Amino acid sequence: MASRTASLFDAGIVADRWIADYRAARLRGDVMADAADDAAWRALFEELAANVGESLADALERAQRQADDIGTGFRVAGDSDERPWPLSPVPLLIDGDEWAGIRDGVIQRAELMETIAADLYGPARLVSQGLIPAAVVTGSPYFLRPMKGLVPPGGHHLNVVAVDLCRGPTGEWSVLADHLRGPVGAGYALENRLAIARTLGGLQARLNVERHAPFFASLRDGLAAACARSDPRIGLMTPGRLNQSYAEQAHLARYLGFLLVEGADLAVIDDRLYVRTIAGLKRVDGLWRRTDPTLLDPLAFDSTSAIGVPGLVDAMAAGNVVVANAPGAGVLESPALAAFLPALSTRLTGEGLSLPNIATWWCGQPRAAAQVVDELASMTIAPAFGVPTLALSDGRPVSGAELSDDARAALLADIERRPQDYVGQEVVHLSTMPVVIDGALVPRPFTLRVFAARDGQGGWSVLPGGFARIGEHADPRATAIGEGEWSADVIVHGSDAVEPVSLLPAVDSLHLRRNPGTLPSRAADNLFWLGRYLERGEALLGLIRVLLGHSITADAGAALAPATVRRIAATIASLGAAPEPSSHRRTDLVTTARTAMESVDSGWYSVRAINRQARGLGRVSRDRLAADMIRLLDAPHPTRGGVLDRAGSLQRRYAALAGLSAEHMGRTDGWRFHDLGRRIERAIKIVRAVLSFGIEASSADDLSVLLDLADSQISYRQRYLTGIARVAVIDLVALDPGNPRALAFQVARIAEHLAALPVLKDDGLAEPQQRVAAELGAMLATADAATLDAGALLAIEGRLIALADAVARRYFLQGAEPLRASGLTLA
Repeated sequence: MASRTASLFDAGIVADRWIADYRAARLRGDVMADAADDAAWRALFEELAANVGESLADALERAQRQADDIGTGFRVAGDSDERPWPLSPVPLLIDGDEWAGIRDGVIQRAELMETIAADLYGPARLVSQGLIPAAVVTGSPYFLRPMKGLVPPGGHHLNVVAVDLCRGPTGEWSVLADHLRGPVGAGYALENRLAIARTLGGLQARLNVERHAPFFASLRDGLAAACARSDPRIGLMTPGRLNQSYAEQAHLARYLGFLLVEGADLAVIDDRLYVRTIAGLKRVDGLWRRTDPTLLDPLAFDSTSAIGVPGLVDAMAAGNVVVANAPGAGVLESPALAAFLPALSTRLTGEGLSLPNIATWWCGQPRAAAQVVDELASMTIAPAFGVPTLALSDGRPVSGAELSDDARAALLADIERRPQDYVGQEVVHLSTMPVVIDGALVPRPFTLRVFAARDGQGGWSVLPGGFARIGEHADPRATAIGEGEWSADVIVHGSDAVEPVSLLPAVDSLHLRRNPGTLPSRAADNLFWLGRYLERGEALLGLIRVLLGHSITADAGAALAPATVRRIAATIASLGAAPEPSSHRRTDLVTTARTAMESVDSGWYSVRAINRQARGLGRVSRDRLAADMIRLLDAPHPTRGGVLDRAGSLQRRYAALAGLSAEHMGRTDGWRFHDLGRRIERAIKIVRAVLSFGIEASSADDLSVLLDLADSQISYRQRYLTGIARVAVIDLVALDPGNPRALAFQVARIAEHLAALPVLKDDGLAEPQQRVAAELGAMLATADAATLDAGALLAIEGRLIALADAVARRYFLQGAEPLRASGLTLA
């Protein structure tokens, strides 16, 4: 049933059955069960049934596949690999009228937070007047004293905020937490929407779904408007690929057109921020940071930070770079401050909070502490400043009613010793929403994260919907949901048609350009080595295949001469991929081949180990690579069939990766570095293959293997019909500029890439890497296949290695040395 396409009438019947079965449980406090009008939910499930049929399990699989295709992922602390982003196929629906109240409440809250931040880092009247206890400010590890008195460029401490909301059993919305240091999740909301739009293609028009693009356009315009230059360069600063939300950051950078940069990419010179690029230092005007603010500048904050940018705060103070959000904004996140926000709102705005906090008592006040101790069993206890305490060592809130006697005694003792470290909060019971589990709709509690960003006029734009986090279990308490088990798109719908807005500018206002933009040195380095690793893995795989007799031509077969087999095995061993086989029996050769292809964590540099390196580089380059390429790099090592079958599967994967880079990557500087890495690595491998199998005493089997390793069997057979001759093979493999797998062809392409890449001076003289490439070209152009000997080949290999080093010295990061190098462009 699930495989057929349901008609709209059939889909309606299926949708009605799903809804009726769900509501049969007589749920209270559920968004769908409480809905006064079923029309929107019925349209949603009708659309779902029309796309997947009667199987909700198929709906879940389809939504997850779409999320995976987009490349959505996340990392749990301690994990080395990313996990797939868990997406529910059932979005949360919010009516436009209800959403208007949420939107206005979030804007009110963002403005209140900005006012408080400006005071705390300015005149501090709120503290001097007793409206905020001094310990609530100074007790927070996120109050950064070096920011005191510094007015951020653009005039605002906050540019992007996130608020976690909960819906109570009776439908009221409250604030669980504020996120101001580095709000995470806007990219996940965007990715959820993309995946659900592909899963439920017709829902946009049926429900008049509000779009996400205007929010992201406002965010981009707001950051640009705060910068000093009219055409600013903006970066998204990431802690690196091991960060839990790195995939989201890369997706946002690509979508918004921001540079994805790390601290090592950046440098401050004369109170201005620059990014190190292949064309020298380029001015950076704004940063949307995801780096912990205490690690942002080792000169101003944590001197041990290795991921920050020395002097960044000085550049801010000089008005030369906007950092969103300004360091120190995290002081406003603390649960301790939440206890005072209702009164602060009334005092500062003349209005109460339209989105109230959950009731909070800061134990730093004696009366509040006494109330928390007396009512402990009916409260949630949390760290006052969001960091672990002695009794809450993991930093997570706990339910007072569920504490063991020992844990309760330890908590009470620490509250008495350091009451300022704790808050008591009301136990919040969450509304539920439908989620697919085991092929059925079941209710699960959820929270909603909403995002707001400053627009180009300094006002606030709110992302319509955000994303929902859904609890794993039916327990409706907020403390039980933790980080959530599922995510869901959040759809704001209404009766009015929604304009099809895109993040792209209007056609008549678009400034045409064919320059793809700035390429940071680190990004070039990663793409260069990605090319080298892919070529290195493919070359080792070629050795494995010929070792097992898997030649292209029938006359080579598995009957290679023992001397040739010894050379192949010795070459594999020289690469550190496997030990030499104890004998040349088929079983021992297969064992060697299996080790060279699949060994992990054993010290052997196998194909699998090389692929791991390539996968890591692909992940840090995901803002510059197509999703198909990322998927191929992330694909698991093949396990089906024999060694040759698995080798064939890997060979097809390498061919697909090569095809994607050759046919789908734009001819940008990034592509040039990727292809440059491939060409240099391939050239080195060809030289070493000729040294191993093309010596003067080479047998026909040796030369056939050389043709195999150079992927030139077919070219040779088409050109020479009388058999294998050494000089002809050497000429084709090493010196023929028309053979795309030949050494001469690689060197010619290398020279072309280096000629097209930026230079630092305008004197017209060749740079070192260009001179080495020219020397190589001359060596090959004047070489003769009949006299090309080991000495000449070793000289060529040495120049290729020198060329790789020269490329690295010229274009890639070498510590702080390039900062003061003469001729660097400062733009």
